[in-house]
Amino acid sequence: MNILGIDIGGSGIKGAIVDTKKGELISDRIRIPTPKPATPEAISEVIKTICQQLQWSNIVGVSFPTIIKKGRAMHFGNLDKSWKGTQVDKLFEQHSNNPFFVVNDADAAAMGVMEFGIGKNQMGLVITITLGTGIGSGVFYNGQLLSNFELGRMYGRKGDIMELFAADSARKREDWSFKSWGKRVNFFLKHVENTFNPDLIIIGGGVSKKMEKFKGYINIQTPIKAAELKNNAGIIGAAIFAKKNVKN
Repeated sequence: MNILGIDIGGSGIKGAIVDTKKGELISDRIRIPTPKPATPEAISEVIKTICQQLQWSNIVGVSFPTIIKKGRAMHFGNLDKSWKGTQVDKLFEQHSNNPFFVVNDADAAAMGVMEFGIGKNQMGLVITITLGTGIGSGVFYNGQLLSNFELGRMYGRKGDIMELFAADSARKREDWSFKSWGKRVNFFLKHVENTFNPDLIIIGGGVSKKMEKFKGYINIQTPIKAAELKNNAGIIGAAIFAKKNVKN
């Protein structure tokens, strides 16, 4: 089954048609910068543009950067504040005339990794951490998703939210070396380990391609691996989520 997957991020919105049996992109991947301000109307127009450019008029899965419950945004995440309370799936349907299924972005990326990546057939408690504009987290127990975990929102020793200093955007913003940033990521992962005692942690996001540059500064007991799907995990996961939720 082929489904259009769209991944909405703080800096870019990416979309491609996915073969959900193989977990592979079967079209060009389109990337459009996230509009500023990232209002519901502005992002809806980008979603419509992606559908048009790929000539798509069928089911769409969307990875969205905040907690999603039954298609509704419970927070605005790193987008415009007007997103809070928006029925995201219905909004996109009104603009694009396609059926939409919307999932939290970190959950989408985790689903991609667990279905087709390094997490396939992994049992026990597996936590995926996506280091990007913020910090996303997906939690699986014996292959089952426990949705809407926002581990990047945990507080650090000074009372600040951890993704403000451990996300990849913080490394770029502050121009930190991988050593300096890696120690901050380690602080975050130690909190995750001490709180949840997972069996495996998987690191995703674009920076996972450079994991060898900071892995040496990670000092935790839990096994840690890099995601294999890299920047396509959100697109693939969004498509998988739509497939699992579409009514036959």
